[in-house]
Amino acid sequence: MKGRITKGVGGFYFVRPEGAGPGVSYMCRARGIFKKDGFTPTVGDFVEFEALDEEDGVIDAILPRRNLFVRPPIANVDIFIVMIAAARPAPNLAVVDKLLVAAEMAGAEAALCVNKAELLSPDKLRRVTEVYADLYPLIEISCAEGRGIERLPPLLAGKISALAGPSGVGKSTLINALRGGAELETGAVSGRTDRGRHTTRHVELFDVDGGGMIFDTPGFTSFSVSGAACAALASFYPEMRERAGDCRFDDCRHLAEPGCAVLAALAEGRIAPSRYASYVLQRREMERAGAY
Repeated sequence: MKGRITKGVGGFYFVRPEGAGPGVSYMCRARGIFKKDGFTPTVGDFVEFEALDEEDGVIDAILPRRNLFVRPPIANVDIFIVMIAAARPAPNLAVVDKLLVAAEMAGAEAALCVNKAELLSPDKLRRVTEVYADLYPLIEISCAEGRGIERLPPLLAGKISALAGPSGVGKSTLINALRGGAELETGAVSGRTDRGRHTTRHVELFDVDGGGMIFDTPGFTSFSVSGAACAALASFYPEMRERAGDCRFDDCRHLAEPGCAVLAALAEGRIAPSRYASYVLQRREMERAGAY
């Protein structure tokens, strides 16, 4: 039989058979050959499994993946929803950019969702979002007021999506709303640290109203995805990718090279300074890690 892993807890993997609806799953162990080969089943994986009875089974094979994220471990993501709060906690644009790069690296679609829109005036909210308005789909919502959430289901329909963002931005609250009143645990933001408390303790895939499934993951502020050298980093920034071919040198790093089209666009205000700063920071981090 074929199916998809929707949850993994304590060495057990809950597999929904292909074509089955919500609530139908087998609790499976993975065959020892996976551990021997250093290959771990991951939530989101398509697998071949053998049903031992009506509830239990064993995973025989993991089918080819579209993508794989290391931290948290999830696979086969179609679209990333990078979620921040307009305030409390204050948005960290460097973290947003890292998450968007992770999506680009994995070949997944990306969109930005700004929750708690009720906390800022329209003008202040626009200052938060204007950097990304022409780069990615951008949705402003208020989970507290139930506003704007209806714009998300058409974006998620028929896709496997993941919410990425720090704790306290409202990820579990949003999933509750998308599931029509499900009851995932939610947490408040600490007044002392302005950070959210983690409410998700394991990775799980949930069905959402209107079709599709969504990962609920622990509140990591960044996703780790295996893969790219820093030489390719600019290709994961859409505004740099479209200009790189105009640089004087084919191997331009967009740092201090003469004739750099990216630096020219930055000087002319056509690339946001915060985005360029994020690019430079990530290059330095990748260089220190030896990812040339």
